[in-house]
Amino acid sequence: MPEGHSIHRLARQFDDVFAGQRLAVSSPQGRFADGAALLDGRSLLSARAHGKQLFLGFEGGLVLRVHLGFYGAWDFGGDETFRGASSIGAPRRVGERELVDDGAGSASAVPPPPVGAVRARLVSEHGWADLRGASVCTVETEAEAAAVVARLGPDPLAQNPGEGAEGAGEEFARRIGRRRTPLSRLLMDQEVVSGIGNVYRAELLFRARLDPALPGSGLGRERAVALWEDAAEAMAEGVRDGRIITTDPSHWPDGPAALPAPQDAHYVYRRQGQPCRECGESVALAAEAGRKLYWCPACQRSSAQ
Repeated sequence: MPEGHSIHRLARQFDDVFAGQRLAVSSPQGRFADGAALLDGRSLLSARAHGKQLFLGFEGGLVLRVHLGFYGAWDFGGDETFRGASSIGAPRRVGERELVDDGAGSASAVPPPPVGAVRARLVSEHGWADLRGASVCTVETEAEAAAVVARLGPDPLAQNPGEGAEGAGEEFARRIGRRRTPLSRLLMDQEVVSGIGNVYRAELLFRARLDPALPGSGLGRERAVALWEDAAEAMAEGVRDGRIITTDPSHWPDGPAALPAPQDAHYVYRRQGQPCRECGESVALAAEAGRKLYWCPACQRSSAQ
């Protein structure tokens, strides 16, 4: 499932290529026909993300809310003036990085005939975007969209890293500190914190040297705020790079001169049985609430807390 940094990149993409433009909206697949009819011919005013939810605000007070889920993805294309990512979402084709078009688009503002189940198609004068496989694709009022956000936990990307422990960081500390649930589950609970998925969960816990089994109530405010600030920094780097890279440049073959290959980008994620980059202990793997949890039994030992 795409994590929060990818959804924030999507919001940037929509702002860059569609904001202020009147869009033709359709549903080639047919499942979103009623919603598409409500949006067709309206201008896109804004795009924003909160956690794993994308909100596209249209004139008239309507919002297209999309949650990509495990299989959703947006594909983009257009003429020579249309630039940007060509695909963001699942399936991942290059490690954790979406496909990126750094040059001109697909050389035509006219979208190709739909291939597969295109849930929604947005077309402007110069380009287009196709949505496939999303778990949620619905039109809401601004009040309904705000109610969705109100049910979610704070988003680390909603504040700038380095701003300290005020505001959303304190709210995160309160939410995680009143639960006896293990940290490994709390970081995946979107009502505790929005946007963290399986990769960031494993990597953030390792970077903080926290036992995944430690209950939230045992974390304490100071460590909770530090965890929040590290999440904000790591996810902001994900927005910048288009990838989840959590290792220090000292672990990269070329150092900071070039971003690492996928196999050098993480400390523990998908490295079960391999030696920990810090201590040499074998990275462990366990099933946790239907997802795979990775950690170092030595670096993240409970007695070290």
